[in-house]
Amino acid sequence: MKTMGRLLVCGALCAIALTMVIRTMGQQQGVTTKEFMREKLEHSQNALKALAEEDYFTLGKDAKRLSAMTQEARWQAFQNPDYVQHSTAFRRQANALAKAAEDKNIDAATLAYVRMTMSCVDCHKLVRGKLIGALPSKDHAGGG
Repeated sequence: MKTMGRLLVCGALCAIALTMVIRTMGQQQGVTTKEFMREKLEHSQNALKALAEEDYFTLGKDAKRLSAMTQEARWQAFQNPDYVQHSTAFRRQANALAKAAEDKNIDAATLAYVRMTMSCVDCHKLVRGKLIGALPSKDHAGGG
């Protein structure tokens, strides 16, 4: 009887520990995504500052990093054609920004920055729509 009680207690403690580990991993993943998006924002802001100052070295560096970020696994929030299209547009504009910086072409860099920003905003609208669409409807909540 004592052995069965100990097994039950041990099993309960393991279940609690596993639940805590899963929750912690989930929270860490959320923080990781948030930090990743914060890094993207910082590179975008640095690129705007470099653009305003015609600092082509910094502009090119940040544009290349933004393009490289689109290839990382953390970038892949959703696997659907719309998300892939937005992601491709962002990368294409980040590459155009890097090229314009290399060419020291302020007009092309400005246009690429605006287009890159627009693709970013459009993608975030898509992602927010997907997240809101995944929430339970108020009409179906409460079983009623």
